[in-house]
Amino acid sequence: MIEGTVAIQFETIAAAAKGCDIIVGATALQIAAPSIAERMGIPYVFAAYCPTVLPSPHHAPPVLAMLGDTSAPAMADYRVLWVEDARRWNDMWGVLLNTHRASLGLAPVTDVLRHILTDRPWLAADPTLAPWPDPADQAVFQTGAWILPDQRPLSPELEAFLDAGEPPVYFGFGSIRAPEDLSRVAIESARAIGRRAIVSRGWADLSVVDNEPDCLAQGEVNQQALFKRVAAVVHHGGGGTTTASARAGTPQVIIPQMYDQHYWAGRIHLLGIGTAHAPGTPTNDSLTSALLNALQPDVATRARSIATAVHSDGVQIAAQRLITADKENALQERF
Repeated sequence: MIEGTVAIQFETIAAAAKGCDIIVGATALQIAAPSIAERMGIPYVFAAYCPTVLPSPHHAPPVLAMLGDTSAPAMADYRVLWVEDARRWNDMWGVLLNTHRASLGLAPVTDVLRHILTDRPWLAADPTLAPWPDPADQAVFQTGAWILPDQRPLSPELEAFLDAGEPPVYFGFGSIRAPEDLSRVAIESARAIGRRAIVSRGWADLSVVDNEPDCLAQGEVNQQALFKRVAAVVHHGGGGTTTASARAGTPQVIIPQMYDQHYWAGRIHLLGIGTAHAPGTPTNDSLTSALLNALQPDVATRARSIATAVHSDGVQIAAQRLITADKENALQERF
């Protein structure tokens, strides 16, 4: 699978980048992107959506969560874990990457992770929700989250459901698998606190469990419009959903499963704008308790306050920086 992934990346990214001026990599698993940019002679930028993706003495590598270790040991300095992480990247991807680089006439790389992340990565996350832990580190450029305005209307069915009673609770797990039996637990926990439920089907294919009028299943939806009209957002802790909920000023319950989701759960707990549920599979009691905590008046007040501090210009900042980088590259080529 790894061999196929790398081969497909080199083939498809190279074709997609023809005629482009810059390549922006938005995930560390885009192994081929920096090499293709190098071969084309154009700039390459890496942008992380969460601080923990980028090496820092202040936090552990997110791969530990992928390997099942959801809580790295507390350390004054995490550099030793990042050295181990770099070794894992070399062991997994090094030979494959350098084989493809050789076919392009490029020299081998000795540090795969640093090659992908670069020496001057960007952080495409909101500085209020996810600040870079070392403000003095000028190597990391924090743009703010990349969110474009969503003008799509809510469906008539959803509008009618929202208008039919008090704000419901939204449950969604985006593009990951949900814990076992989440649909039933979600709806029953909402009913336990006297709330209706909206269940986002997502990749987990969540659904309603009966024909009662107090719950509704929905597909793709405008979160920017919907989240302002619900009582709470229960989700997996992806950076996009966390930011959308925060911008809406709506309390959150995060049930983290993997990678950066544990970071986002910790942040909404620290900021006081929601509840970090324990990782893994929720029960009726645990999710009901988390919802009750998130729906406390002081949490809602704090969520509305934080919403005013969340930036909305991350896309513009990133685009301007790209334009500047492109002009500088063209000037260097000219002289």
